[in-house]
Amino acid sequence: MQPAPQGVTVKCRVTRDKKGMDRGFYPTYYLHLDNDKKVFLLAGRKRKKSTTSNYLVSIDPTDLSRDGENFIGKLRSNLMGTRFSVFDNGVNPERANADWSNVRLELAAVIYETNVLGFKGPRKMTVVIPGMNSDNERVPIRPRNDNDGLLIRWQNRIMDNLIELHNKAPVWNDETQSYVLNFHGRVTHASVKNFQIVHSNDPDYIVLQFGRVADDAFTLDYNYPLCAVQAFAIALSSFDGKLACE
Repeated sequence: MQPAPQGVTVKCRVTRDKKGMDRGFYPTYYLHLDNDKKVFLLAGRKRKKSTTSNYLVSIDPTDLSRDGENFIGKLRSNLMGTRFSVFDNGVNPERANADWSNVRLELAAVIYETNVLGFKGPRKMTVVIPGMNSDNERVPIRPRNDNDGLLIRWQNRIMDNLIELHNKAPVWNDETQSYVLNFHGRVTHASVKNFQIVHSNDPDYIVLQFGRVADDAFTLDYNYPLCAVQAFAIALSSFDGKLACE
């Protein structure tokens, strides 16, 4: 949950395990540090029996249950699969204690703009995250209900203590006749899922970069102010979008 240290890019790898999909299970995704030791960080899996897409994120690759102590966060989508909210492992506001200290924190929102039919260009993403205080810690945002979350605040342009990021627009390349982004060697396969997230004030500072390197392997590199859970959940949202990925 700690933000990346300033000036350090945390380089990770996401792998997708499709074993068991024939038995009706969803794939499991794993996040490891992309270094010699390949340290395991997080695992995520889509929950079955959920009306909207709902992913659980766990610190134990063998325990992806909602009730275990390893549950650290979740990602849920709207019915269309175009907007996502990321929460930590706190409780629903309906089960709040007296001082609300147990209520879940919202860590991020992701908005995909549906591409116009027939237009195969890159999809537009917006990412909204809590701002940072003067000690470089995340400002805690505990929505009191669904109308108080990051998506609604963003929609109503109530952006106090929020940071709005978006994907960097790829540039058309005449030689390859395709849209391209420079991933500096970290991404080797073309995919509509490849993206870089930036702030409009500084489009050269890549806050988050995600892209395919093999059929079921992706690199995920993130910088301050994101933490691993935010970065992983944003990447998970990109696997999902029904309309968003055409």
